[in-house]
Amino acid sequence: MNRYPRDMSGYGATPPLAEWPNNGRIALQLVLNYEEGGENNILHGDKTSEAFLSEIVGATAWPNQRHSNMESIYEYGARAGFWRLHRIMKDLPVTVYGVATALARAPEQVAAMKTAGWEIASHGLKWIEYKDTSVKSEAADMAEAIRLHTEVVGSPPRGWYTGRSSENTLKLAAETGQFKYLADTYADDLPYWMEFGKIDQLIIPYTLDANDMRFATPQGFNSGDQFFTYLKDSFDTLYAEGGRMMSIGLHCRLIGRPGRAAALQRFIDYANTHEGVWFATREEIADHWATTHPHKRFNRPSQMTKEIFVETYGGIFEHSPWVAERAHKLELGPMHDNATGLHNALCRVFRSSTDAERLEVLIAHPDLAGKLAAARRLTAASTAEQAGAGLDALTDSERTDFVKMNSNYVKKHGFPFIIAVRDHKKEDILSAFEARTANDQAIEFNEACHQVERIAELRLRDLLPR
Repeated sequence: MNRYPRDMSGYGATPPLAEWPNNGRIALQLVLNYEEGGENNILHGDKTSEAFLSEIVGATAWPNQRHSNMESIYEYGARAGFWRLHRIMKDLPVTVYGVATALARAPEQVAAMKTAGWEIASHGLKWIEYKDTSVKSEAADMAEAIRLHTEVVGSPPRGWYTGRSSENTLKLAAETGQFKYLADTYADDLPYWMEFGKIDQLIIPYTLDANDMRFATPQGFNSGDQFFTYLKDSFDTLYAEGGRMMSIGLHCRLIGRPGRAAALQRFIDYANTHEGVWFATREEIADHWATTHPHKRFNRPSQMTKEIFVETYGGIFEHSPWVAERAHKLELGPMHDNATGLHNALCRVFRSSTDAERLEVLIAHPDLAGKLAAARRLTAASTAEQAGAGLDALTDSERTDFVKMNSNYVKKHGFPFIIAVRDHKKEDILSAFEARTANDQAIEFNEACHQVERIAELRLRDLLPR
């Protein structure tokens, strides 16, 4: 099957109601990345020094050498930055993404995190790049990270964020069965579920924009005011929308500098002036979402065999299973596992077919209130549609009118009159019948095809979400 794995739809235009505790309008989530002592360093068995997210402009990795300036910047984060941030946030729910080897080198900081009641989630074994790492090696590092984290912290991590991840990270983390949530995505403003085989895994997306890392990137913040303004604008937008989650990414060596920490304090003070702000750890958000919006599996069109797909959707275009057969060959993915997406796929096939093939589809449709309806020989879908418009309860006079109009229409256009009856009342259908009979054949052919697509859309909405 030609399948596309990325989900480009998500919740679409109608995200679920978050229902945050105490009627909260926004879930505000502070993440402190603790990486100091887990970065690339030949002391840690790495081949180069660190070159990412520091005050050193244009930093490069030094092969087989220690970089004392880089090391000292990371040391500042552990020695001074952490404690400044601890003073600011010790009375707030915070999630720490702790690199296991860094936590092992930070007993005082870990003790302070625990005393403050912060969630300590895992940020992997070492803060290194995993994009070229084998599946076996990454899985081994993940297992060791969980083991070491549990040993150092006293309890296993319930959340995971690698950060410098590979294409295998989410799957490997889900398969451990260890985590309430994973965070190696930036795909949404709300939690969402992913399926990995038989595993239903909750995802709580992280952020790279509302993140102090931009103090150390080319396209970034160069003052605390810029950081504060960006956080404020993000907060105001999400607060106005309601039912959203805002994550803020922080690093001890970056936001922990005095000229930046003040901006964080100003933002926290600003958020506290608003009603309905739920400061929460990521684990608390995960628990809430799993309870309020548990995952519901369904038979996804993009994952169906051809046989099941055609059996399920072969009647969407009246008596024309070939539309579904061809649609199954398209590049389907999660975006097609809803009514809108699958409708688009089926319509693509219908629109790209020959005029003769589309005419066959039109001819396959029954007359409105015709002999087949009277004999109860319509498909279940057609029967329900015509009944919904009251066409199953016509007077003798009305039925005579329909039969006459059907005959005149077919004689002129060569196919039955087709209209999405669920969109109309009986009187509107009669008016449209009369008006469209007068159309020339080309115009009416196109209109009939349009109505066929609309009927298909309505049928799919009975079977699938959105």
